[in-house]
Amino acid sequence: MFGRSSIGPSGEATLSEKSSRSDIVYRLLRQAILEQALRPGTKLAEDTIADHFKVSRTSVRAALVRLNAEGIVDLRANKGACVAEPTLEEARDIFALRRMLEAEVIRRLVADLDSADVKRLEQHVKQEEAALSDHGPLSIRLAGEFHILLAELTGSQALARFVREIVSRCSLILARFARLHSPECAVDEHVQIIRALQSRDTATAERIMLEHLHAVELRAELDIDKTEPDISAVLQRYARKG
Repeated sequence: MFGRSSIGPSGEATLSEKSSRSDIVYRLLRQAILEQALRPGTKLAEDTIADHFKVSRTSVRAALVRLNAEGIVDLRANKGACVAEPTLEEARDIFALRRMLEAEVIRRLVADLDSADVKRLEQHVKQEEAALSDHGPLSIRLAGEFHILLAELTGSQALARFVREIVSRCSLILARFARLHSPECAVDEHVQIIRALQSRDTATAERIMLEHLHAVELRAELDIDKTEPDISAVLQRYARKG
């Protein structure tokens, strides 16, 4: 998967190579979780992941620790790792925090958004529109990445990091509790957000964002019939992306 390794004087992979491998495992596992290919509660056995990605368990463990820090993987003593399973109470708290964070994103962007920023947002929405026929992983991931892009455009690394993490957690909530919905709705709502930002009307832009997030939250409801995926098949698919 990773090609030729960089070997140090001792004959072992260098620190930078180990870090690179861990980064790739982190990125691919995170992508699989956010695309809901790996559902909440799915066990993440280090040896299974290492076998599929052709890396050491040390690299896998480092990736899992990073995902745990983001709140999308649980590390349980003597039980190993699994995709986090947010409770309904946690879900309410996370959505409440997301509303506050993204309202701040809107307030900052209304004042500073320029034509280049608008173009980037519009290009992203075009990707979302192109993915509508997919009705699956890519469409799910792009919807979340729109909000991350908004936060990045504020220029605040801290705000972008917080939004990135909370969008990840919301993806887990939707994976566990969401009913089916039309992806066209989300894309249309994103277009409305862009137009509101262009209008420089803070109150209107903030209202549209909060209405959009409320619609996202309403899509979440308890669904206990969702089956656990075949983790080997999922890992094999994502290993090819490395």
